[in-house]
Amino acid sequence: MAEDSGPGAAPGAVPGTVPAAAPEVLSSGLLLGPAKVANAYEETMQRLLQSIRLGLIAPGERLPSERDLAQRLQVSRATLREALGSLADAGWVVVRRGRYGGTFAADAPPAVTGADGVRPSREELEDVLALRAVLEVGSAGRAAASELSASDRERLWQAYEECRSAPPDGYRVADSRLHLLIAELIGAGGLVPLVADVRLRVNELLDGIPLLAPNIVHSDDQHRAVVGAILRGNADEARAAMAEHLEGTEALLRGFYG
Repeated sequence: MAEDSGPGAAPGAVPGTVPAAAPEVLSSGLLLGPAKVANAYEETMQRLLQSIRLGLIAPGERLPSERDLAQRLQVSRATLREALGSLADAGWVVVRRGRYGGTFAADAPPAVTGADGVRPSREELEDVLALRAVLEVGSAGRAAASELSASDRERLWQAYEECRSAPPDGYRVADSRLHLLIAELIGAGGLVPLVADVRLRVNELLDGIPLLAPNIVHSDDQHRAVVGAILRGNADEARAAMAEHLEGTEALLRGFYG
């Protein structure tokens, strides 16, 4: 990626010229405003994806420079590069070298559908995300407030370790097991099927988008925070850590599907 390249221009444009509307459109705080520090990578992905999908960055148009984008999103250059690298791997942007190089929106962005090949509606997406937040944030807090046996504590830590060490093709299974175990620890028999149903719907959505290495690293850190809070018996901290974790996934899903 050409670092600190000049303002955007479509391929074939006269060097040094910029479409008059581009800076005004891209400076909109709606999509390219500050990302939250807690999920900076995921929210950066969401803002860039939405800007491309809504046509605010047109097919073939060059994105603003790294310095400009990092300032608008208020993220580090390293975070921005991770996000742009993931978008390039997924086919949403193209990096061109040379004097008039830079990072450009793909001429033909990839189609995004769920695992069943059908794109979820906005209502379906928001429904599953709302249900997940209610069930899993509450489960984390209730698990932290519960009297866990030594066996349960060991199972929880083992599930975290298995998730952290899982290979890419087994990550989502291990991730699901960890989240389901947190619900199981509460001892409410009716809760686990509800969490499992929502988790299945979430996984179907996740299976329709790329598995992003930076997001896995981020999720592992957040899993550790959730598990640590539960083991310490801090319900408020467990709820906050789980909410932060889920917000990262929500940002990615809204970016790709929203």
